[in-house]
Amino acid sequence: MAESSNDVSSSIAELEEVYETDYEIGQDNVERLGLEMHNPVFFVSAGLIVLFVLVSLLFPDAAKAGLEATKSWIQVVFDWVLLSSGSIFVLFCLMLIVLPVGKIRIGGDDAEPDFSLVSWFAMLFAAGIGIGLMFWGVAEPAAYYTDWYGTPLGVAAYTEEARTAALGATLYHWGLHPWAIYAVVSLALAFFAYNKGLPLTIRSTFYPLLGERIWGMPGNVIDILAVLATIFGLATSLGFGAQQAAAGLDFLFSIGDGLSTQLVIIACVTGLALISVLRGIDGGVKLLSNINMMLALALLLFVIVASSLSTFIVNLGHTLQGYAQYILPLSNPVGRTDDTFYHEWTIFYWAWWISWSPFVGMFIARVSRGRTVRQFLLAVLIVPTLVTAVWMAAFGGSGLDQIAQGAGALADGIEDEALVLFQMLENLPFSTITSLLGICLVLVFFVTSSDSGSLVIDSITSGGKTDAPVTQRIFWATTQGVIAAVLLSLGGTAALDALQAGAVSTGLPFTFVLLAMCVSLALGLQHEHKLLQYEEMLND
Repeated sequence: MAESSNDVSSSIAELEEVYETDYEIGQDNVERLGLEMHNPVFFVSAGLIVLFVLVSLLFPDAAKAGLEATKSWIQVVFDWVLLSSGSIFVLFCLMLIVLPVGKIRIGGDDAEPDFSLVSWFAMLFAAGIGIGLMFWGVAEPAAYYTDWYGTPLGVAAYTEEARTAALGATLYHWGLHPWAIYAVVSLALAFFAYNKGLPLTIRSTFYPLLGERIWGMPGNVIDILAVLATIFGLATSLGFGAQQAAAGLDFLFSIGDGLSTQLVIIACVTGLALISVLRGIDGGVKLLSNINMMLALALLLFVIVASSLSTFIVNLGHTLQGYAQYILPLSNPVGRTDDTFYHEWTIFYWAWWISWSPFVGMFIARVSRGRTVRQFLLAVLIVPTLVTAVWMAAFGGSGLDQIAQGAGALADGIEDEALVLFQMLENLPFSTITSLLGICLVLVFFVTSSDSGSLVIDSITSGGKTDAPVTQRIFWATTQGVIAAVLLSLGGTAALDALQAGAVSTGLPFTFVLLAMCVSLALGLQHEHKLLQYEEMLND
C-alpha cells in the first residue's frame, strides 16, 4: 500500500512538472511613459495598426478596394473552412459537456465565483453581442423575409416559409455557433491561466502543443494575430453602433446621420469609455452592464406587450422551429445555390465572431473563475441562445408582422438597415420614449464593448498581466475609436462594407488558431483530469 501511494505521488509530481516553467509574467515588458509593453507584441501590433490608419487616410480608395477584394477572395475560396469550423466548435463544446472533464472546476476545486450569476450574464451580453442585437434584431429577419440581400437557402420572399426561415436563420447566426466560438477561447484562457498558472494571454492556450516555445516567436505571432483580430472585430461593432445611434438621433430630431454625426458619436462614446476604464471592472463595465441589461429587459418586455403577447408566442415558435429546421442545411457548405446569403451574411458573421473571440473570450475568462467546465459551457452556450431567441422573436417578429400587414415605413421593405429598429418602434405606442431608450442602449453597449475590449487588448500586449497601468488601457480604448472612425470614413456611403471587410480579413487567419486551440485545450483538460484522478486515489 505504501508503494502504491508512493507510485501515485510520483505520478502526480510528474504530471505537475509538465506545466512548470521559468517564465515570469511581464519579464519581456518594456516600461516607458507609464506603459508596460510586451516586446514585441505591443510594438508590432501598434505599428501595424498605425500603418493601417496612415495608409487608409493617405490612400482611402486603394485601402477600401484592397479590403473589399480581400473579403471577396476569402468568402469565395475559404467559405467552407469558416462554415465548417463553426460547426466543429459547437460539437467540440457539446463533447466537453458530456465527457468526464466537464467536472473540472476553473481555478481549482476550492475556487469560488467572483460574480453573481446575474452580473455574470449581464457582462456576457454587454461584452458579447449587445450592439449587434440592437442593430440587427429587427433588420436581419426583415432583410431575409423581403429578399433585401439574399434569402436563406433561396426561399421565396414574403411567404410563410420565408418568415420561418428568416427567424430561424437569424437565430442560427446568433445562437449556438457564435457562443461556441466564444466558449472555446474563454474556457481555454481561463483553464490555462487559473488551473495551470500561465499568463492570461492567447499564447498560453497553446502550451500543450508548443511547450516553452510559446514564449518565443510562435507565441508572439499568435498574440499579434489576436490583437489585430480583436481591434477589427471591435471596430466593426463600434461602427454599427455609431451608424445606428446617428440614424436614431436623426430619426427623432432631424440632426443628420452622416459621417460627421457618426464621428462625433464615436468621439463622445470613446470619452465615456475612458471614464469607465478609469473606474475599473466593478465601477465601470460591471455597473454599466447591469444597468444596460435592466434597460434592455424593459424595452424587450414593452415590445412583447405592445406587439401582443399571443403574437410574440407565435413568433417564438416560428423562431425555434426555424432554428431546428434550418440549422443543418445552413451548416452545409456543399452544393449551396444561395451565394449572396451564404457569403454576405453567414460567412461574414462567422469571420466576425471569430475576430471577436479573443476579446469576448478573454473578458469571459476574466469573470468566470469558480465555475466547472460543464456549468460554464452550459451557461455560455444555452442561456444566450435562449435569450437571443426571445429577443429575435420579439423584435424581429414584430418587424415581420408590420411588413406583412403593410404598416408604417417598413411596408416598403428596408431602405436603411440602421433605421429599421426605429421604424418598427414608430408603429408602437410611446415611440419617442422607446426610440430614445434604444439609442441609450446602443451607446452604453458601445461604451462597455470599448472598455472591456481595451481591458483584453491591454492584457495581451502586456504579456498577460491583469494589473497593467490604466494608461495602457486608455491607449487601446482610444485606438479602437480611431480605427472605427477611419473605417467609417473609408466607407463613405458604403461604410458597412469597409467595416465588414476589415473583420473578415482578420477573422480567417485566426480561424486556424482557434482550431489548433481546440486540440490544445483537449490535451490540457485530459492532463488535468488525470491529475485529479491520481489525487483522488491518494486521498482514498
